[in-house]
Amino acid sequence: MSLATRIIADVVFPAQEMMKGHSTVAVRKVLDRSQWWRAEQLDEFRGERLHSMISHAEQHVPYYRGLLADLRLTAADFRRPSDVAKLPFLTKALIRERSEQMKSDVAGKLARSNTGGSSGEPLIFYLGSERVSHDVAAKWRATRWWGVDIGDPEIVVWGSPIELGAQDRVRALRDFVFRTELLPAFEMSEQKLDGFVARIRDRRPRMLFGYPSSISLIAQHAASRGVKLDDLGVKVVFVTSERLYDEQRKVISGAFGCPVANGYGGRDAGFLAHECPHGGMHVTAEDVIIEIVSPGGEPLPPGHSGEIVVTHLASRDFPFIRYRTGDVGVMDDRACECGRGLPLLRSVEGRTTDFVVASDGTIMHGLALIYVIRDLPGIAAFKIVQESLEFTRVLVVPGPDFEDRCLQTIEDGLRRRLGQGVKIEVQRIDRIPAEKSGKFRYVVSHVAR
Repeated sequence: MSLATRIIADVVFPAQEMMKGHSTVAVRKVLDRSQWWRAEQLDEFRGERLHSMISHAEQHVPYYRGLLADLRLTAADFRRPSDVAKLPFLTKALIRERSEQMKSDVAGKLARSNTGGSSGEPLIFYLGSERVSHDVAAKWRATRWWGVDIGDPEIVVWGSPIELGAQDRVRALRDFVFRTELLPAFEMSEQKLDGFVARIRDRRPRMLFGYPSSISLIAQHAASRGVKLDDLGVKVVFVTSERLYDEQRKVISGAFGCPVANGYGGRDAGFLAHECPHGGMHVTAEDVIIEIVSPGGEPLPPGHSGEIVVTHLASRDFPFIRYRTGDVGVMDDRACECGRGLPLLRSVEGRTTDFVVASDGTIMHGLALIYVIRDLPGIAAFKIVQESLEFTRVLVVPGPDFEDRCLQTIEDGLRRRLGQGVKIEVQRIDRIPAEKSGKFRYVVSHVAR
């Protein structure tokens, strides 16, 4: 670690967090110890935190005070992590409807936040300092697993309106102090990509952070221009906020000459899991309880794919208890070779809208359609939109080797998977637009599962 990084990580950043009233440093120190606990010790700790959170909700959160009374439950009924299943699910619709009743009446200053709304209407919710401190501390811990730290030169490829809207003088000064530079992922034109590649080479970051789709596009563009990126000293590329595909990992790792570390979380659910150098996707179990449930809400054991439901134990000011994320994943029951006692996510398969439904009702991951198109010659970019059981649109950006016969190949391939009676419309366009959040989604389905 360089002297500049040590000063920023050990002095400047802690001072900033203290001025904000955040307990980030103290929380991270606890997390550094607790990651090595045995499963029994970890579950005891989580049970105590769940009991404390429900006790607070019973006394200070109007929505949960009424819900617990209606169910004839008290905080005494919540002693183990599994006890959270005694409560009903929390949905986005319910948060929109009962938002004011979900605020703690003793909460300090709450920060208004929202999701990007890439799959529909954005969700507005509120975060207290406890929640922010724990999420930042969990991300900080995971960053240090890879031998980098706050203060190491960093390039962030991001597209959230919150980040981009904050590019004022104060934010610019903060980024300068912490040696972070933002590259906006909203527009990925040839000219912009040339600029991004040049900036990365000039900056020589120790780490990159951002969407896998955007960073892999930068890597591919650099390769097409004959520009090397593996001689810059990049130690790790952190990706999050989208599903990381195997091909993207290969492209990014090959271009930058370093490993790719996958992370999973969101503004609403929190910092949920992160990959360690041994390949284990570790759940931030000290702060969250993750359940995997079927479409009907029944619990599923490790190894089975289902919706990810999250209880965030540091969200007392605006509780997220049994929150249905809309994401699909699989828990694992193995231990990671790194020795950490944190449970593992085997995979995060994407959002429920990343799955498609065939005309006969068969549900399949969007990869089943992606594979039809991905390896076709002359396809520079694409996006699949399932509008209904009877109609699917495919947006295609032709590359230099594009041939018209590819259009028929796409139609035939998708009909084999979705049904011979399904109408497939392939449209040639100049550029695939990103979502409002700046993310890119290969497959979007508007068909209810």
